[in-house]
Amino acid sequence: MTGSLTIRLATRGSPLALWQARRVAFLMEAHDVATELVVVETYGDRRTDVPLSRIGGQGVFVTEVQAAVSRGDADVAVHSAKDLPASPGIGESGLILACLPERADPRDVLVGATLATLPTGATVATGSARRRVQLADLRHDLTFADLRGNMATRLARVGSGGATAVVVARAALDRLEWEAPDGMPMETLSPSAMVPQVAQGALALECRHEDHEVLSILELLDDAGVRAQVEAERAFLAELGGGCTLPVGAHAVFADSESDDRPHLRLTGIMGCADGRVVLRHTDQGADGPALGRRVARYLLDDAGGAELGPWSPG
Repeated sequence: MTGSLTIRLATRGSPLALWQARRVAFLMEAHDVATELVVVETYGDRRTDVPLSRIGGQGVFVTEVQAAVSRGDADVAVHSAKDLPASPGIGESGLILACLPERADPRDVLVGATLATLPTGATVATGSARRRVQLADLRHDLTFADLRGNMATRLARVGSGGATAVVVARAALDRLEWEAPDGMPMETLSPSAMVPQVAQGALALECRHEDHEVLSILELLDDAGVRAQVEAERAFLAELGGGCTLPVGAHAVFADSESDDRPHLRLTGIMGCADGRVVLRHTDQGADGPALGRRVARYLLDDAGGAELGPWSPG
């Protein structure tokens, strides 16, 4: 299709990020597009000794990857969509979110135990405030430890360092084809109990907005259904402020509707305080995904008391 054009894909160097970039390469090569990988180390990868909440959270895994595309060292930035800031003012200017090619299972997984079998007072390791507050809401007796590093490092914490279990993304386990060792329990958590991170499981591809040839290729890979869900979830986060430091999550699915002209989405959003004492949740549905996301966010802020939770500063 593209003759001699080779698309350079910028990616982090973790095993999961490389899997994702190679998956994008496979999808492009199905359209006779040649690719090569450009591996970039991000600030978040370098500072595994510091909790994500203390090094900025938003953009720590994407900024350098975006910069490689902006300065012309690569043509496409390959991200986990959950790592992309939702506010336009956060991130590299001149880039466009051109393609959401596919989404894996967005749910979270508890590895090392199930919710029902976690001992009283057990420690669960997770680097996510969103996961902590929802687990604390489900089980008030649990304690938590921080968790950083690649997937192998995270999974190695099960049963060590005082942690009974860890929480990770189902998509990561599936993509890396990880299976629990014999005798190790695990539970995939229902989104009704554990609302996923915004855009969890989705791949996101950015390119320069003026790079029309690359844009035309990415349009071939874009999945309209994934885009509808992710845009609704990202609109929810953007309405909260994009760089919101409160624990938040959102999950959109297609819902039955009386109208056949436009598919409806059902979106559940949550926000909470850092210790899990307050977790607010709201579900709504509609045909306009971004409007739906904003509406759910406004309900939590204005009607459910979310604006009173205040900014969260990790301590």
